Amino acid sequence: MQAEAQTVRNRTAMMIALVVCYTLNFVDRQIIGILAEPIKLDLGLTDSELGWMGGTAFALFYTCLAIPLAMLADRRDRSWIIASGLFLWSLMTAACGLATNFWQLFLARMGVGVGEAAGVAPAYSLISDFYPPEKRARALAIFSLGIPIGSALGVLFGGLLAAKVDWRFAFLAIGFAGILFAPIFKYIVREPGHGRSDEGPRAAAASFGTVFRTLAAKPAFWYLSFGAGTASLVSYGLAFWIPSFMARSYGLDLVDRSILYAAVALVGGAAGIWFGGLLGDRLGNAHPRGYALVPAVAFAITAPAYLIAFATTDIVITTIAILIPTALGLTWLGPVVTAVTRLVPPEMRATASAMFLFINNLVGLGLGTLVIGAISDALTVRFGEEALRYSAMATSLLYILAALLMLLGARRLSRDFVPATA
Repeated sequence: MQAEAQTVRNRTAMMIALVVCYTLNFVDRQIIGILAEPIKLDLGLTDSELGWMGGTAFALFYTCLAIPLAMLADRRDRSWIIASGLFLWSLMTAACGLATNFWQLFLARMGVGVGEAAGVAPAYSLISDFYPPEKRARALAIFSLGIPIGSALGVLFGGLLAAKVDWRFAFLAIGFAGILFAPIFKYIVREPGHGRSDEGPRAAAASFGTVFRTLAAKPAFWYLSFGAGTASLVSYGLAFWIPSFMARSYGLDLVDRSILYAAVALVGGAAGIWFGGLLGDRLGNAHPRGYALVPAVAFAITAPAYLIAFATTDIVITTIAILIPTALGLTWLGPVVTAVTRLVPPEMRATASAMFLFINNLVGLGLGTLVIGAISDALTVRFGEEALRYSAMATSLLYILAALLMLLGARRLSRDFVPATA
């Protein structure tokens, strides 16, 4: 009994440290959105250049390095890998504050992506070894709370620090916070052993080719990956551009839009992720297709909700309407990531998660901010400051495609799952 209580305490401490780490991950990832307008004015950038710098620069190395680092995580101490990534991405976030032109900032954002490539897939694998299959969607949902918390803190503190000092100081302060937390994280989080929560013998870590062939034969993986990626294209893109939309269409100053959007990101995001994890465990344990049906329904509602949000010219209605799809657009995290980890045996989890993240982030992070920014630039001649509004409306329609892909994935999950005792 005492040993079990100690295990629970260790698991709780580990989860708290992972959530803090993921929070810092998204603080550093999303702070650029609230600082986009000051950066644009200071460096003289276009919306397309902001799009390249805000998402594509980050995604280039983030997506490419995630798979080899995840393969390393299937073989080595995952806590060291995550802690090293945390230190590097925080250092490069601070370096963003020293940039004096587009290319320096672009390269610094690429460095943030290099560090963050070590963070997520190894964490998914680590959590899967602390929690049994029937509890994983909720556990992964708790971990994913770092997304809304980090997004909200990045928007809030980034905006307030930039308003009080300047945008460069905001990058420096947030970056140094992560550097200080890295050794604390490594002290708290220890490697539990691969495959700890699964019954049966533990196989040796699989090669990339073996993992790829395993997933290539499972249509559910591709439907879920591209469904989540399509949704992420919109959600990551809007998370970057909504503060600028509030500035251009409603004239909100930096402090006001920081507080308003931070509240939306925190309340909506946390509610959606937790609700998705809870429903995912409940419906997914009853039948595997439940893991995909939860996001499918959520995405189908998200598209019209965003259209209402951007069609109105009342800031109160816009804020309420954005809150709803912000929640619904993140319900996929717990259920879909759980489903991906159950498509392969334990020795393949980190690599499989990284392959999923490669697709999700290449489509979502790589294209989201760029597509919305490019459409906004193209529409500026006709619509002026309102171009961003119409760009956001057009992009929101992609949630319909994301819902259809999730429905197709739901039809395959029961056939593609690996038994829980594997």
